[in-house]
Amino acid sequence: MQIISITNLSYMLVPLLFVSFFYYKWVEDKKEIAYATFRMLSQLLLIGYVLTYIFNSNNSFFTLFIVIVMISAASFITLRNVTCKNKKVYKHIFLSIFLGGTINLFFVVFFVLDLDSFNSPRYVIPLAGMLYANCMNAVSLVAERFEKELETQTYKKSRAIAFKAGLIPQINSFLAVGLVSLPGMMTGQILSGVDPIIAVRYQIMVMLMILGSSGIATVTYLLQKR
Repeated sequence: MQIISITNLSYMLVPLLFVSFFYYKWVEDKKEIAYATFRMLSQLLLIGYVLTYIFNSNNSFFTLFIVIVMISAASFITLRNVTCKNKKVYKHIFLSIFLGGTINLFFVVFFVLDLDSFNSPRYVIPLAGMLYANCMNAVSLVAERFEKELETQTYKKSRAIAFKAGLIPQINSFLAVGLVSLPGMMTGQILSGVDPIIAVRYQIMVMLMILGSSGIATVTYLLQKR
């Protein structure tokens, strides 16, 4: 696999500077993209070192700890998108993301990949990250849209509109994959030398678990709002 040097990686800041310029000119916020970029870089570098340690130690406690941190952080980030920010709403969000991601993670680990236990951090942590992140995005969209619709619509109508809106990114991905895009996991595997047919099987697994987890998470959230 091609190794990317720090110098070569820094070239990707050039398009970002272009975006930042227009973001500042049009949105009049010169800090948000810089702050988000700093957060992204520091978090990824930190998790890189943490994952190296966890993979070498193969300790199930660390795997469980990382998963709990993922769910908690995803829930806090989702809470930013709702008007009412209290413990009850946080619990609703946490439960939604937890159920949506964990149910699908269970099926992937024990049935699809046929692993012996959750004590396989090299598999569990990356997959958990994909699952809980997509649950976070779906619940964020649903929560924000549901609040807006509830101002003028009944609960049933608001639920339907919000549920559909929350799953638009995942359903669009289903429709576009292979025609418009080669998804990240499949592209990464192909670049690392994996047979494209094997990469396709993994990508199918990822696509199914993402829609399944997002759907379960949003259904759980909306049911709690009755």
